[in-house]
Amino acid sequence: MNAPQSDLQFEGVALAVFTALFLLVAVMGFLASRWRRPTDIMHLDEWGLGGRSFGTFIAWFLLGGDVFTAYTCIAVPGLVFGVGALGFFAVPYTIMVWPIIFLFLPRLWSVSHRHGYVTTADFVRGRHGSRALTLAVAITGILATMPYIALQLVGIQVCLDVMGVGGGPDTSWIVREMPLFVAFALLAAYTYSAGLRAPAMIAFVKDTLIYLVVGVSIVYLPAKLGGWEHIFSAAGENLAKTNPNTGKPLGGLLLSDKQIWPYCTLAFGSALAIFIYPHSVTAVLSTKNRNVIRRNTALLPMYTFLLGMIALLGLMALSSGVKTGGNNSLAVPLLFKQNFPSWFTGVAFAAIGIGALVPAAIMSIAAANLFTRNVYREFISPNATPAAETQVSKIASLLLKFGALVFVLALDKSFAIQFQLLGGIWIMQTFPALVFGLYTRWFHRRALFVGWLVGMVYGTATSYFVPAPGKPGTHFGGQIAEIPLLGEAGYIALTAFVLNVLVSVILTPLFRSFKMAEGIDETTASDYDADAGDAGVTQDLPTH
Repeated sequence: MNAPQSDLQFEGVALAVFTALFLLVAVMGFLASRWRRPTDIMHLDEWGLGGRSFGTFIAWFLLGGDVFTAYTCIAVPGLVFGVGALGFFAVPYTIMVWPIIFLFLPRLWSVSHRHGYVTTADFVRGRHGSRALTLAVAITGILATMPYIALQLVGIQVCLDVMGVGGGPDTSWIVREMPLFVAFALLAAYTYSAGLRAPAMIAFVKDTLIYLVVGVSIVYLPAKLGGWEHIFSAAGENLAKTNPNTGKPLGGLLLSDKQIWPYCTLAFGSALAIFIYPHSVTAVLSTKNRNVIRRNTALLPMYTFLLGMIALLGLMALSSGVKTGGNNSLAVPLLFKQNFPSWFTGVAFAAIGIGALVPAAIMSIAAANLFTRNVYREFISPNATPAAETQVSKIASLLLKFGALVFVLALDKSFAIQFQLLGGIWIMQTFPALVFGLYTRWFHRRALFVGWLVGMVYGTATSYFVPAPGKPGTHFGGQIAEIPLLGEAGYIALTAFVLNVLVSVILTPLFRSFKMAEGIDETTASDYDADAGDAGVTQDLPTH
């Protein structure tokens, strides 16, 4: 369903501002290849990790770019617009995530720096000595990242739709989708040329625009809409209306008893998952020392405050009477269009659009590195040179972005969203092999593999049988299902993760009793505390 056509009229001024800012960051993306120019860009350390040289300032924007994507800016307030308080689960999850990553990310950086690991699967290969587990982690990372890239393009497309770009329903699909093709081409071109340096440079503009837009919105919109008391009151009245699909209220300003478990499990599960995504790890490994990671875990909570402000935009859209036609992703873009001058609307849409470019670039690089290191090099060309690896990653990055574009154009947007939710379930199943492996070698490699497999099958199958609200017989309709034995509803990814860990714990002593091969651990205790400049640092992944 779409917003009323009257809300999607062509906005020339907004489009001009949007285009100007979009072209500005595109130029910056191409110039990034000259920024901190390396002696040899044809090495994954340079193209895929920016030379492992980023300091606190750059890393802060780059890591923030991972967390605040285009879809964050429209999906979080869109969820609040649709269901109310449950949508605020994103705020406590970003509070919990910082102490969690403070514990394990410095260790991951150290061992990766010492051994030249580029991906999470590189570490799993070195720690557990299992090609099967390595392949599982690599494929899971690629599968989980693909729909995430697609949703960045969806974020751009939503803004273009609200500006009336592409004509009406009778317009040729080529003409209608041409602006998205152009955005894709620019993204693909400068990522291919500059690698991780491009999103690192653009991240400055992206986050500045987002802080500007959200700051102005939080001050200007409440004054225009009658104050916070009116916003909460009107939003509560709208959420109390009956959902025609379910026959129940749309939501509420407070959690119902049945929403407490879903809220808590969503928050905790999301906190565990967000920084084991390949693109998050890529940003972490691009930093120059351990202290950069520590400082950023102290500074990044500033983004949590920003996210809380972004979530409130959903309540403002409810109180202002925005009509989305059932597509809640349009709530914030329509809120801006209806309440701001056209030129500022263009700035706001540019912030969202540019907010798609940074994470989409990092995601495509991260997924391409997984393919190159842990599929191509591991199984196809073990003796590939660094230049050959980089060329394969460049091509894979292009193909991944092209696949995401096809995904967006060929499939229903709701399916793209559900596929991304599946990605969260999948990536959680790599947590034991990765994070537990940073602290202990107790788990048997085959037990970890079986645990991963059980978690993947359970999570995917359970999600398949979740219908969309009010639409019995549909599939992949949500990420909440009943938790076995507890009788409460919870986040499927977290339930699958617990099952994954239980299987790994039970099978580990069993496999050891049968004296199954353990695999070779190429790491040492000192690797996990190593810092830049320490002896023994390698620049390439050891040949197995």
